[in-house]
Amino acid sequence: MRILRDDVKHGAVTVIPEVLDDLWVLYNIIERGDKVHARTSREIRLGDRYDRPEKGKRVSVSLGLTVERVMWDRQMNRLRVHGVIYEAPEEVGAGSHHTFNIVLNRPLKIIKRRWMRHHLDRLRRAAERRVPPVMVVSIDDEGYCVGVLRGFGIDINVEERVTLPGKARSEDRRRVIQGLFKSAAEAIEEATRDVEMPIVILGLGYIKNGFLKYLEGKPEIKRRIIDVKGVNSTGRAAIYEALRSGVLSRALRHVRVAKEAEAVEELLRRLGRGRGDVAYGMEEVKKACSIGAIDKLLLTDSLLREALDEDRRSMEELIREVEEKRGEVIIVSVEHEAGVKLDSLGGVAALLRFRVA
Repeated sequence: MRILRDDVKHGAVTVIPEVLDDLWVLYNIIERGDKVHARTSREIRLGDRYDRPEKGKRVSVSLGLTVERVMWDRQMNRLRVHGVIYEAPEEVGAGSHHTFNIVLNRPLKIIKRRWMRHHLDRLRRAAERRVPPVMVVSIDDEGYCVGVLRGFGIDINVEERVTLPGKARSEDRRRVIQGLFKSAAEAIEEATRDVEMPIVILGLGYIKNGFLKYLEGKPEIKRRIIDVKGVNSTGRAAIYEALRSGVLSRALRHVRVAKEAEAVEELLRRLGRGRGDVAYGMEEVKKACSIGAIDKLLLTDSLLREALDEDRRSMEELIREVEEKRGEVIIVSVEHEAGVKLDSLGGVAALLRFRVA
């Protein structure tokens, strides 16, 4: 993300999204009631208002919208902002609805009544981030799974299961294993055809080690492997296990989702111990905040994004109070497992500095 102009004092920030993760950041920053300015195309009817209008002509114009809805299409990697036009050239006019398709490498201006610290932190992290997504490959004697870990979660590119012949059929077994290695390598090559990514290999025992030996004949893949880890699970479950347990922390120290997953796992560990050093649900969390007990406040992005105006103002007050009392606010994406778990607890929880009765 490139920040072209930072005028938070007057509520305005102009940015250029440069990579896919930047669109996800904007999805979590732009909210209902914000104002967004961008260049877009709009159909304009020609001819006098009292005449039969001629066929519309699509032209490029700069518009300002008051945001009503923000939509993220994960399959299409597309961000759309829908709202009411409040600023436009005379030939377009204000008051009608329009939808911006936010694309990479085009500037847009966001105007907020109040920029919260977590909004600005997200923007600044995106501006400082210059690392690519990380590919995570799990492989074992049941198959392989190739995923890409981005700032907003894990995209599973391909998962394939196999059944190995018994050890008595050694030749057939060797052939199936070689086929597994070949298929996994081809999946990696296909997924990195346009974007070169660092790779982490996860696996169990001899299959993982055999795959690494096989990749010695694939130097373009081999040179990008930055870490190899053992796990207990298979397939995509192995990737989620590695993320939860922190074994990916060295490779993912710049990826937000790793921090979110670690915080939620710590929350669940504390809940399991039952020592009273966590709070969940809005009522419990507000009580903990009122006495300065919150060390880390966890909120799902969907809770913030979908809240009605009064509820959002209440959450913003909670966030501001936690930050003023030197607590950390972590917004957790529901696009990955940790966010789903937090959502099941009501979407809001806190790790506490001390026990609260």
